[in-house]
Amino acid sequence: MRPVKTYLDYPPVWTLGFMVVTYGARRLGLGFSMPPLGQWLGGALIAIGIFLMFAAVFAMWRHRTTVIPHRVPSAIVTTGIYSFTRNPIYLGDVFTLVGFAILCGSPLGVLLVPIFMIVIERRFIREEETWLRTKFGLEFATWAKATGRWL
Repeated sequence: MRPVKTYLDYPPVWTLGFMVVTYGARRLGLGFSMPPLGQWLGGALIAIGIFLMFAAVFAMWRHRTTVIPHRVPSAIVTTGIYSFTRNPIYLGDVFTLVGFAILCGSPLGVLLVPIFMIVIERRFIREEETWLRTKFGLEFATWAKATGRWL
């Protein structure tokens, strides 16, 4: 039987955990009421995040490769949304987290975003890039040089 840790070590779980902390901080009084413009901005950032995630999943589906972390990809995707960022799903998580923090009126939530990005990089991106570098060599190197990890 696999340890519970392996079942929970996925980016959506980390995103949800950071969202819970953000919401909890707001509920503890570490926030403020967001005016309508702020609510619109938060909602727009969440929508952008969801768009990035769906565009990335669709591209990976078209190339018949996995979107599941900790699995070796069968193909490298460098076109479409992947020509703008090497990690559109994780970038989508970041946009969603920032949007949620703004909707909650939680400055702490916004301050947690760089920590979230570090966690995602260390827990997932480094491993995925190692697999891509090993499996796709020059193609990965060329793409990585032309395309930022986040933007």
